[in-house]
Amino acid sequence: MKKLINDPANYVDEMLDGLCLAHPGLVRVGDDRRAIARDVPMRQGKVGVVSGGGSGHLPLFTGYVGHGLLDACAIGNVFEGPTINSCQDAIAAANGGAGVLCLFGNYGGDRMNFEMASEFAAMENIETRTVLGTDDIASAKPEEAHKRRGVAGLIFAYKAAGALAEADGNLDAVAAIAQKTVDRTRTIGVALSSCQIPGAAGPNFTIADDEIEFGMGIHGEPGIWRHNIRPADALVDEMISMLLAERPAGASRVAVLVNSLGSTPFEELFILYRRAAQQLDAAGLTIVRPLIGPYVTSMEMGGASISLCFLDDEIESLLAAPADCPFWKVG
Repeated sequence: MKKLINDPANYVDEMLDGLCLAHPGLVRVGDDRRAIARDVPMRQGKVGVVSGGGSGHLPLFTGYVGHGLLDACAIGNVFEGPTINSCQDAIAAANGGAGVLCLFGNYGGDRMNFEMASEFAAMENIETRTVLGTDDIASAKPEEAHKRRGVAGLIFAYKAAGALAEADGNLDAVAAIAQKTVDRTRTIGVALSSCQIPGAAGPNFTIADDEIEFGMGIHGEPGIWRHNIRPADALVDEMISMLLAERPAGASRVAVLVNSLGSTPFEELFILYRRAAQQLDAAGLTIVRPLIGPYVTSMEMGGASISLCFLDDEIESLLAAPADCPFWKVG
């Protein structure tokens, strides 16, 4: 695959330099400069919200640092978790004396490094809580939902936790709303084509031109089935059916994210959203604040995901609160 890069070894650092130059509200912090923070002093008494993960998923993770969302974010190499040092740097940057929520996807390396960074933070008298994104319903059955991967639906938890932190919620309350939002969010994706890590000899996975994989993860983790490609409406029907099978009791309003995994254009996303809206309406659900676009990518991977965040009054109010980052503005 052709890429517009220089030395692959410099891919992440050159990308971060450009991101911060284009968006002066972001700065690189820490000894290895692999944490991104807001370019304003952390407000004392405010709970910090941090995340982290591997590069290759912009706008996730660093793209959501901003008012009403994340205060800082640790970033690793492409598809590799951030280092312990980067996690420590992000936690330190988000410390306003009221504790720090670590909110990130459920992946082994990320969990281990944030856990150790939190232990070091405790030695500095920084209190932390951890909430894991676990919205990918293709990655484990409902009875093992705690084992699921975190994918695109994680941004709803960013928004809810960030809004409550801005409103001076305490650490326990911010962690609780993040967990509730995760618990009420489901995502399923489909992949059409692969991506390639800069410097790698070949693509992350192979898939024939006439095939589609249902349920594939954002790093190319195996999905539920692979068959010949089907019409968009048939795919959306199956995706929405699986998502609604885990609809919380009493849920009548839902936030929807139709997300490009990288190379799938807006036109196709709107075709998917059109059918999703029809199906959700038929199920008696009212759509609130639909999001359509590349919110969580996997470099140039072809495909899309649909996320549903089943709302209650508290989550809906927090999703509507003002927020501003390079890739998502509310209010």
